[in-house]
Amino acid sequence: MDITHLEQLSSATLLGIVNEKLRLTCSDQAALFYEMDIDKQLLDSKLADIGYHYDPLSNQYKNLK
Repeated sequence: MDITHLEQLSSATLLGIVNEKLRLTCSDQAALFYEMDIDKQLLDSKLADIGYHYDPLSNQYKNLK
């Protein structure tokens, strides 16, 4: 899946998409970036704006506050 206009998606929508991919098909964050062809900095920035960061232990983006 190629998300070509990542910046146009709401952060909440993006969170749902990437966490589902991590849960179902991607074994780690690197696999997510490869499979979805997502820019790491843009994804991390959009999700950090709503307080979410990648947790490698659970392989999910979580609100760590």
